[in-house]
Amino acid sequence: MVYIVIALSFAFAGGFVGKIKGSSFVLWFIISGTFPIIGLAAAVLYRFDTDEPRRQCPTCGHICMLHDALCTRCGTELDFPDESEILPPVAPA
Repeated sequence: MVYIVIALSFAFAGGFVGKIKGSSFVLWFIISGTFPIIGLAAAVLYRFDTDEPRRQCPTCGHICMLHDALCTRCGTELDFPDESEILPPVAPA
């Protein structure tokens, strides 16, 4: 019973930390609940998705992550952009 309370506490904490960093609450809830201390530490050390540079799709104008090879909206194949085309990271909310 005590382990369940501890695991749920770590699961909620990991889920909230993951959500704050721009990732999935459910994913980090499951990871932190399954591996309580290690999962929460991984969520804390995980990178912020909002710190990643982005670029605009030349076909549809959708803002994509810089490392995306295809536009997630229209499927256009994206070449690596020039430095002038890279958008600054999104400010955290």
